[in-house]
Amino acid sequence: MNNKIKVLIIDDSAVVRKILSTTLSKHKDIEVVGTAPDPYIARDKILRLKPDVLTLDIEMPRMDGLTFLKKIMTYHPIPTIMVSSLSQEGCDVTLEALEIGAVDYIAKPTSRLSSDVKDVVNELYTKIKIASGAKLKTNNNSKQQQYNKDSSCAIHTKPEQHNYTLFKGTHKIIVIGASTGGTEALKEVLTMMPPDSPSIVVVQHMPELFTRAFAIRLDSLCSINVKEGKHGDSLTPGQAIIAPGNYHLSLRRNGAMYHIETSQKPPVHHQRPSVDVLFDSVAKYVGPNAIGVIMTGMGNDGASGLLKMKEAGAKTIAQDEDSCVVFGMPKEAIKLGAVDRIAPLHKIHEHILAFLNN
Repeated sequence: MNNKIKVLIIDDSAVVRKILSTTLSKHKDIEVVGTAPDPYIARDKILRLKPDVLTLDIEMPRMDGLTFLKKIMTYHPIPTIMVSSLSQEGCDVTLEALEIGAVDYIAKPTSRLSSDVKDVVNELYTKIKIASGAKLKTNNNSKQQQYNKDSSCAIHTKPEQHNYTLFKGTHKIIVIGASTGGTEALKEVLTMMPPDSPSIVVVQHMPELFTRAFAIRLDSLCSINVKEGKHGDSLTPGQAIIAPGNYHLSLRRNGAMYHIETSQKPPVHHQRPSVDVLFDSVAKYVGPNAIGVIMTGMGNDGASGLLKMKEAGAKTIAQDEDSCVVFGMPKEAIKLGAVDRIAPLHKIHEHILAFLNN
């Protein structure tokens, strides 16, 4: 019993509370210690039951989930998984929740079919296990420079300054893979990239709609342009392409130009998009002109692909354990010997820029 993960379910729907509590309780390593129909009742149960993980609905009476999450992360931080609708508004609010400090999210089932509900609950079970060992977000005041579209100057200056004027060869390509905790980690790296950056391609494990909302959000914050990728898109400097949810993304070369291809081939490492699919194609077509970065996330997606990139002459970087929400994907890449440099999150952009100028 002591080894069980204690879960509190917060949802205004009695049906959802019943389904989640009943199905999650079937797992021997989960103990649903209680449920709550709104944040006020949840607050009292959190103090009394001391759960390890919360599941939190976004839309609730008396106090919405986002407001409650802010209070939780301020006064009593607990790993929290948001329950979100698959709508544009739901995606936007979920991304805000991740920014506040939620570890992860699940999308509500789109129907009441038992198979649909089962898939959601199985996903939730996996994410509860991950969340129970995740590191909660802390404010990082060590940012060095940050760019935005309104100014070519840094918003924050740093004690140790480097002059990264024009890069040596904009033909280089940067590829990044991330999963749990990756939305905020990617935001930190991409907002630090100057407007003349080489092309950047990103795989973040996210479902459809969420990747589009994520790209729009990043585009509003970054100096570089950010968009959700479409089949046939060309890679251009000063732009980051986010792999679309539910589609693998790979690179192809046509003469001196690169473009992306998307497909719905079977998942790799249970993921679509998969980091390994992107990294494998980069090893094949880009070779020593690539820089690969693997960041926070559970599992081993991207590890073997990063090794192939390194063997093809690419430079490789892994996020360090202390700054990861979940030190799974970087750890596996490091174990394989696929990594040239290990860096804390707030230093990753520096290593990218240094590689570009070598």
